[in-house]
Amino acid sequence: MTFRHLLFTACCAFISGPALADVVSSGSDHYVLRHEASSELAPEALWDRLVNVSAWWHPDHTYSGDAANLSLEAKAGGSWREDWAQGSVIHGEVLYANPPNILRLEAPFGPLQGMAVNVVWSISIQPGETGSLVMFDEIATGSDVSGLEQLAPAVDGVKQEALERLVSDRPS
Repeated sequence: MTFRHLLFTACCAFISGPALADVVSSGSDHYVLRHEASSELAPEALWDRLVNVSAWWHPDHTYSGDAANLSLEAKAGGSWREDWAQGSVIHGEVLYANPPNILRLEAPFGPLQGMAVNVVWSISIQPGETGSLVMFDEIATGSDVSGLEQLAPAVDGVKQEALERLVSDRPS
């Protein structure tokens, strides 16, 4: 698949009708994910929750096992990081922050980081009928040996769970 075709697929996924969760496209060298949910929170309040990642990210998807070790500096060049007594990791680097509308990260979480895969995760928030609509769009690219089509369902599940926790009115 050429870069142009992948970009076209990603753009179509972005402008197509709503989907709760979807692996839009995947192959050995790429995947495209799309998730969408509603929140009763106004965009500004949802943004505040979003940037407080320790309040909603599941601890099972951390290296330390404790989401309290997560932090996010939501400005260009900032990082989504995890610090604990035995180590630290940068899960993602902020590429673009436009509160309360868009947060875009270069974010090869978990095993993707060791595979030299490029992952761009865009989180968009817009006003909804009774609060906000939030969308997670993720595009990953790598070499043909990356086997990204095999990882796409697992990453999709992690991001779907994350979105559900983000918009949940229950404490994490």
